[in-house]
Amino acid sequence: MKKKITVLPGDGIGPEVTQAAVEVLKTIAKRFQHEFEFQYALIGGAAVDQVGEPLPDATVAACQQADAVLLGSVGGPQWDSVAAEQRPEKGLLALRKHFNLYANLRPVKAYEALAEVSPLKQNRIMGTDFVIVRELTGGLYFSEPRKKTADAAVDTLVYTRKEIERIVIAAFQLARSRNGKLTSVDKANVLASSKLWREIVEEVKVGYPDVAVDHILVDAAAMQLIKEPSSFDVIVTENLFGDILSDEASMITGSLGMLPSASVREDSFGVYEPIHGSAPDIAGKELANPAGAILSAAMLLEHSFGLKAEAKAIEDAVERVLQDGYFTADLSTNRFLSTSQWTAKVIEELDGESVAESICFSYISG
Repeated sequence: MKKKITVLPGDGIGPEVTQAAVEVLKTIAKRFQHEFEFQYALIGGAAVDQVGEPLPDATVAACQQADAVLLGSVGGPQWDSVAAEQRPEKGLLALRKHFNLYANLRPVKAYEALAEVSPLKQNRIMGTDFVIVRELTGGLYFSEPRKKTADAAVDTLVYTRKEIERIVIAAFQLARSRNGKLTSVDKANVLASSKLWREIVEEVKVGYPDVAVDHILVDAAAMQLIKEPSSFDVIVTENLFGDILSDEASMITGSLGMLPSASVREDSFGVYEPIHGSAPDIAGKELANPAGAILSAAMLLEHSFGLKAEAKAIEDAVERVLQDGYFTADLSTNRFLSTSQWTAKVIEELDGESVAESICFSYISG
């Protein structure tokens, strides 16, 4: 198989973790006899610094030419004072909107090897394996009007029937392919948008009699994620709630650095990125956890390229490295590997050769 992947390293630790994922994808290509072509482009603060805007036209064009996009992270305190439209995060939001990437998939899995790293008790987290399906291009982050004065601020929350239906259908389809259980999270006791959301879920479920559906308010969902996370299979929710709940859920694994994500639409195109931020305080220090980016690459292989065996090989390699006791700095303060060393361990698992001493990354920002 021959595919083109656009890589958007972005800011902070983005270049480090995306290059780790690229190295893993190169190993997969060699092992399974595929041909992956990588092209690099600017986004976020790096783009603002070089061309004056967070999502340049050249980057949009590079993504349009690709079969999938691998993204690192955007943002950092050095861009706090730039104009609102030049904020690095604007580039990410614009990318999602431009390519209509309305469905954000965030898998959450408890690894036995990380049971002691999680702030939750082991008996609460074991067996946890669910996916948060977050609506990504509507709601509070995109609706107008929005404005701020010295004495007041306004944000608007709008959802259309079409926007809700398509994300709910995507969640039902995913639940059908997993364990047949869907939890819809809303705030229907307060918000009009959530009342519409719940009505549509009830309408759509008629076409999925094999999927059990529960409705839960977002505050109760936040508590249940801590109390009994293994009770969830597929969670579907709106943009803001999904953003918050998925970050909360990351603590089940012990670190934001472990969680991947996919932002997709009806066809096979998608943008794949770890859910962690740019972590500028550790950028360039070989302390970043590349697992989220590497697992995002696995999601890319499965969802955009249909390569399930290759994706499973990466997931299994990551789990075996953890089981063998190899961790990054966010997972262990006593004994840990650098970003490139930990990536090399994953590659060793994939190709069976010792590369820990020989692998050397050249971080590319554009």
